[in-house]
Amino acid sequence: MHSRIISLSLALLLCIGFVPMQAYAASGRDASDIVISFTNGPAENDSVTGTHTLQFSTSGGGTLVNMTIELNDGSNWVELTTLSGSPWVYFWDSTDVDNGTYQLRAWGNDSLAGEDTSYAYSGNFTITNQVPIISDFSLADIVVGDGSSPSNRAWTTTPTNGSLIFSWAGSDDDLSYASLVNVPGPGSPANDGPGSFDYSWNWTNGNLEEGKWSPQLSLYDSSGLSASRTMYIGIDRSGPSVGTPSVSTNGWVNSNSVELTGLSSSASDSGGSGIDHYETKVGSGEWITAGSSGTAGLSLSEGQHTIHVRSVDRVGNAGSSKSVEVGVDLTIPLLGGWNVPELNTSRIGAVLVSYIAADPLSGISESDCLIQYGFDSDGVGSTPDITGRWLSMTAGLEGTVGLTDWSTKSRQYLMLRATVVDNASNSILTENAGFQVLPGLDITWNSSAMNIDRIMVRPGTSDVSTVMLTSQIITNEAYGGSLTIRLEAAPADRTAEVSWTTVETRILLAGDLSDSEEVVYWNHTIEAAGQWDLRLVIDPNDLIDEKDEGDNAYYFVVTGVNTNFLDVVSGFMPTLGWLMVAGFAVAWLSRKRYSSSQEIDSSSANESADATSSLSSGSI
Repeated sequence: MHSRIISLSLALLLCIGFVPMQAYAASGRDASDIVISFTNGPAENDSVTGTHTLQFSTSGGGTLVNMTIELNDGSNWVELTTLSGSPWVYFWDSTDVDNGTYQLRAWGNDSLAGEDTSYAYSGNFTITNQVPIISDFSLADIVVGDGSSPSNRAWTTTPTNGSLIFSWAGSDDDLSYASLVNVPGPGSPANDGPGSFDYSWNWTNGNLEEGKWSPQLSLYDSSGLSASRTMYIGIDRSGPSVGTPSVSTNGWVNSNSVELTGLSSSASDSGGSGIDHYETKVGSGEWITAGSSGTAGLSLSEGQHTIHVRSVDRVGNAGSSKSVEVGVDLTIPLLGGWNVPELNTSRIGAVLVSYIAADPLSGISESDCLIQYGFDSDGVGSTPDITGRWLSMTAGLEGTVGLTDWSTKSRQYLMLRATVVDNASNSILTENAGFQVLPGLDITWNSSAMNIDRIMVRPGTSDVSTVMLTSQIITNEAYGGSLTIRLEAAPADRTAEVSWTTVETRILLAGDLSDSEEVVYWNHTIEAAGQWDLRLVIDPNDLIDEKDEGDNAYYFVVTGVNTNFLDVVSGFMPTLGWLMVAGFAVAWLSRKRYSSSQEIDSSSANESADATSSLSSGSI
C-alpha cells in the first residue's frame, strides 16, 4: 500500500513537468483560453522601416477587453500602447526608436475568465530606418557669406523682379519629395517631387523685397522620415549712409596731410549686409578706398577743396555721398600795423587800440588772437621795464588799455605786441611797438597872427630904425601857469660860433593863457646896417613839459640899409658922355631921396607914437 502511494506521486510530478511554462507567464492564476497571434509579423530576421502595421488575431473562448503591446530592446520590455477594443491593429512608427534588433510581444485581459492571456511573441527583427541625407543646399549669385548662420548670412543684390535660384542634393533609399519654405514672400515654391526631381527652384514673385530670410529645405522619404536644413540669406540693394565728415572746427588746417574723421559716426546700412569700407573723392576726381576705421587720410595742396565721402557695403552698394569743404593754409597771416590814438598826459580813461592784419586764405581767427601791452621807459627791450611783464587784453585784435589817469605817464612808452592767428592755426608774434605818451600841453606861436611892420629900416638909434613885432601865443588847452618868452637877435651872416643875443625877456603871468591865447607886441631898434635875424622863443629854458618843443620859436628877417654909402667899382672908366648922364641922375636921385627921407621920418614918428600909446594902455 505504501509503495503504491509513492508511485502515484512520482507520476503526478512527471505530468506537471510537461505543462507549457508560457501559460504561467501572464498570471499567477489559471490561464485564459484566449490565444493572441501576430498576423503580419514582423517575423524572425525581418527588416522594419518607417511605420509598420501591427495586426493581431485571437482564438479560443473568452472575452478580450484590451491588448497591451510591448517592445524589448534586449534588456527591458517597454510598453508601446494598450488597445481597448477590436480591431486589434496598431500603426507603429519605428522611427521613434534607434536602429537595432528588437522583439515585440502582446497580451490582454480575459474578462470572462478573470485572467490575463498568455504572451504572443514576434520574431526577432531589425529596425533599419534611413533618414534622408542633405548633401547640398545652396543659392546662386551670392556676393558674400555662405548662409550657414545668421552671422554669416548669404547676401545677394537680386533685383526686385529677379529670381532666387536654390539648388539641393540629397540621398535616401526611399526618397519621396523635397520642399522649400520661408522664402521671400508672399508664397512658397511647389514641392520638388515625388516621382522625378529638378533639384532646384527658380523662385520669383515679381516683387522681391530687401531684407533677411531663413529658407528651409526639407527632404521626405516614403518611410515618413525627413531631414531639414536652414539657409540664412539676405537681399541688399541699397547703399549705406555715411557720417558727417569733419576736419577741424572751422574746416581749415595748416598741413598738406589732412585727416577726415566722423565717417562712421551714425553711419548705417539699415539692416543690410553691413558697411565694408569708406571712400573719398577730392573735387571731381576718382573715388579712393579709405578703409573701414571711419577716418581717412588725404594729401592736399594749399587752397580750398571739396571732399566727398561715402560708405560701401559688403555687397558693393555705394550710398549717397556727403561733402565737406577743407581748406589748407600753410602761410602765416599778413601783418599790417597798429591803430593807436594820440597818447598824452591830458587823456582821461581807457584807450582803445587795435592791430590790422589779414589772411587771404583762411582769414584771421579773432578769438585766437591776443594783444599784450606794458609801459617802458625808453621803448626798447623785450619786456616792458616799468610794468615788468606783458599784460594781456581780452582775445582779439582790439582791446583797451584800462588807465583812468595818464598824467603820470609823460614820456613813457606804451609797448604793444600782438599774436596773430589765422583759422588754420598759423600764428605769428609781431615785433614790439612803442608809442610815447606825450605831454598834453602844447604852446606855440600862431603863424597867421605873426607880423613885422617893416623889413628894411635905416640903421641907427632913432625911431626910424625901430621895427614893431606883433605876435600871438596859443595853447591847445587851457594853461594856468606863468610863461617866459624872449626876443633874440643875431646877424644873418653869422657863423656857428656867433650866439643869439637876448633883446628882451617877458613873463606872462598865471592866468594869462587861461583862454589859450595872448597877443604880445615887441619893439626892436636896428642899430647897424646889414641883415638881422629876429627870433621869438617860448619857454627858452625848457621848464614846461610840452608835446612839441620844436614849434616854440618864430623867426623874422629885417635889413638895416645905409643910404649914404656909394660903392665904387675899380677898373671901370666911363666915357665923358656917360659921366654927364650919371651926374644928372645922381642929382635927381639925391633930391628925391631927401624928400622921401622926410616922409619916412614923419611916418616913423607917427607909428612910434601909436606904439607908445598902445603900450601905455596895457596891451603888453
